[in-house]
Amino acid sequence: MTDRRIAAIDIGTNSIHMIVVQINTRIPSFSAIATEKDSVRLGERCAQTGKLSEEAMSRSLATLQRFSEICHSLKVEEIVAVATSAVREAPNGLEFIRTIQQTVGLQVSLISGQEEARRIYLGVLSAMELQEQNHVIVDIGGGSTELILGNGHEPEFLSSTKVGAVRLTDLFFTCDPPSAREIDRLQGYVRGMMERSTEEILRLLGQEEVRLIGTSGTIEAIASLVAKEKTGTVPNPLQGYEISFADVQQIAEKLQKMTLAQRTELLRSKRAEIIVAGALILLETMSQLSAQRLIVCQRSLREGVIVDWMMRHGLIEDRLRFQTSVRDRSIHKLSDKYRIHTTSAKCIARHAMSLFDQSLGVLHQWTSEQRDYLWTAAMLHNAGHHINHSAHHKHSYYLIRHGELLGYTESELEIIANLARYHRKSEPKRKHDNFQRLANDEMRLFVRQASTLLRLAVALDRRQIGAISNFYLICDLTTRQATLQIFPTSANDPCSLELWSLEYKKVPFEKEFNLRLEFVLLSG
Repeated sequence: MTDRRIAAIDIGTNSIHMIVVQINTRIPSFSAIATEKDSVRLGERCAQTGKLSEEAMSRSLATLQRFSEICHSLKVEEIVAVATSAVREAPNGLEFIRTIQQTVGLQVSLISGQEEARRIYLGVLSAMELQEQNHVIVDIGGGSTELILGNGHEPEFLSSTKVGAVRLTDLFFTCDPPSAREIDRLQGYVRGMMERSTEEILRLLGQEEVRLIGTSGTIEAIASLVAKEKTGTVPNPLQGYEISFADVQQIAEKLQKMTLAQRTELLRSKRAEIIVAGALILLETMSQLSAQRLIVCQRSLREGVIVDWMMRHGLIEDRLRFQTSVRDRSIHKLSDKYRIHTTSAKCIARHAMSLFDQSLGVLHQWTSEQRDYLWTAAMLHNAGHHINHSAHHKHSYYLIRHGELLGYTESELEIIANLARYHRKSEPKRKHDNFQRLANDEMRLFVRQASTLLRLAVALDRRQIGAISNFYLICDLTTRQATLQIFPTSANDPCSLELWSLEYKKVPFEKEFNLRLEFVLLSG
């Protein structure tokens, strides 16, 4: 069975989330086919006993029943459900799990804070390349905050602290908006509670820079507010979006001065009730870690539950193999999804890499990081054919930019999508919205230069039969003359179509590098 359909349900303090995925066991990877969320506020417990309230349990049971019916309609093979902080701490938590089994027919696993952190780590590894560099992952939930330190191997540190957005809202806030004294007390509490974990992480890191990754709805909401403040729009997806400590500080100060009605108008969700506490938890955590920036990851516990299931069922040999191939698997998955001619794509990518390498130090000084962007764009440049041949380069931009290409930040996705956009037709222009979305002039220069290499690579495989076996690029910067010596795969092939296409596509290369480019077909 190459495809399997699995659901993961996370019963949290604030919300119950569900993701239904299609697992491609050949790669292995998974794609979301349905997501659901309901803010049930299970963490609203009885003040006297600490038990889950009847109202909260009733809301949760109704949501779980609905989720179960959705899974049945989607023909889900197995539902993996986990419960975290609220159920973990409630005196009647186990009783509630039994009630779920009896009324909904759903088996729920109660997981510890450490196990929750471990699965969050797996979820992040399924979406981001850590490149064997230490990263700190922070996940702010309704009842707890998880901190993880890892570099793609076994996590070096896992912690779960009873500091959550719902918990602290209930514990400290009575005024609307919160009073200065309430804010001060909450911040002091967070500092005291998080101190042990943050100090241990800093000890383990030594002199290393803190690279911070943030997950969870609270952090996504804060990042969305930052983006809207800066640009007026919210990136979709938020995966890879970067915010600074100053950004978080500014948003936290703004939110704590607003009434609940004003926050609700701003956020358009129930999260408005707990966002102030969530923002302050993030602010204090970043402060204690001396973290200046945070990158958003939209995969977390639910996806980690899926990865854990895949590992337990032998679909992933080990976590490291899964992590280091995030990008390759994601590209493979998109190639399958958009029915890209992979033999030709690999040939074009090989030609693009050869052009990049042969011109390195002569025409440009780009790094291996930029080389990878060009390779990815070459592999996916024809994705737009899936929509329509006409203007397919523009469709490729959209599909790459908004597809499930994992392991890259938002700015990296913008580079790759722009490279694919300019593999044919118009050259990059400042008036193009997509070109303007590149973060800085250095990225724009790279796209202008590297896209000319991709154009030549596409021309070298014009018939998509691997007609060119090899070539050499010779540049004379004194005379501003370049020659591409081309060796056909078949000695008798005149490669007329490839040579015609090269002549047609060489103009942007000549303009960008101020060279005159000629082609010579050789044999042997």
